[in-house]
Amino acid sequence: MGVNMMSWSMQVVLVVALAFLVGGAWCGPPKVAPGKNITATYGSDWLEAKATWYGKPTGAGPDDNGGACGYKDVNKAPFNSMGACGNLPIFKDGLGCGSCFEIKCDKPAECSGEAVVVHITDMNYEQIAAYHFDLAGTAFGAMAKKGEEEKLRKAGIIDMQFRRVKCKYGEKVTFHVEKGSNPNYLALLVKYVDGDGDVVGVDIKEKGGDAYQPLKHSWGAVWRKDSDKPIKFPVTVQITTEGGTKTAYEDVIPEGWKADTTYTAK
Repeated sequence: MGVNMMSWSMQVVLVVALAFLVGGAWCGPPKVAPGKNITATYGSDWLEAKATWYGKPTGAGPDDNGGACGYKDVNKAPFNSMGACGNLPIFKDGLGCGSCFEIKCDKPAECSGEAVVVHITDMNYEQIAAYHFDLAGTAFGAMAKKGEEEKLRKAGIIDMQFRRVKCKYGEKVTFHVEKGSNPNYLALLVKYVDGDGDVVGVDIKEKGGDAYQPLKHSWGAVWRKDSDKPIKFPVTVQITTEGGTKTAYEDVIPEGWKADTTYTAK
């Protein structure tokens, strides 16, 4: 009886120990609580962060050139593969999508110390630092001295500095009517917003209407309206950026609109 009990106890200890090992309790960097949200008015001071990179070394990050914001073709202008996954206080469950940051690094030796601009296009919930940018390979390499990009990428996790800046996309504000939209359901992805870059509110005014109706934040940079009666088009769209700026785009979604189609501001 005593031998069997001893054997059983040893088995329990072994199982518990293996569970800790498999669960990663003893592996990897310690988890760090996220910092305060980086808003449009936090200031211009440089803040400390950790930087990593993902995807192809000279790519735009995700294999499909998209990301958790819902943007497509982030490998092309105006994003130009300079995208980043922001952690919680930067991505803000999608409300930080489109915001712009200057980033730079001073070490290791391959760092140039010169600032480059990146755009928030994806999410990152790894808790390795209060602020963490998981950068597209191209964006990570852009912090290096000329010709030292590949050496810098081999450094893995590095210390970096960042600060929020005004966005200069140089494009007209764009509204993509998402797949699945129909007369009673309208989902809009908003991108290329100069200034604050990110959008915290979207309202629409239907044809013949005199009042705006708020859309719900769906995910990433996508906002939606579910209606129990057909929406009347054309629709005017008003966006509110994080800094409080409101801009209306009259009849931007036309009467003969189609799902999975992009419409640009006039």
